[in-house]
Amino acid sequence: MAELKPERKAELLAYCRIDAPEDTLLLPGYYSASVGYMAGAGVSIPTDGTDRRALYDQCINYLVLDKYERRSATITGAVVENPEFVRIKNQLKFTEPVPDLGTGGGE
Repeated sequence: MAELKPERKAELLAYCRIDAPEDTLLLPGYYSASVGYMAGAGVSIPTDGTDRRALYDQCINYLVLDKYERRSATITGAVVENPEFVRIKNQLKFTEPVPDLGTGGGE
């Protein structure tokens, strides 16, 4: 399970506008699932303090909020993936560093 540090937890609580103490208990699981999703999409966690890390954290914010808002087993209405999230995720995926090839040095 991905570690959710206190400062990152505070950022996610603010981003998702979560105030209820019982809802904060769900956050570590949502965070871990989101990090796992990005890993499965071919995106590793970038180095702290880089532009790629800021983009990565924004994708994690989108994913955590989506998980929080869609807690119900059923969804009504149209389900549309956030196009901004898709663009950022694809950019991160296509610029993933490959150390042996010397790519992705823009961190």
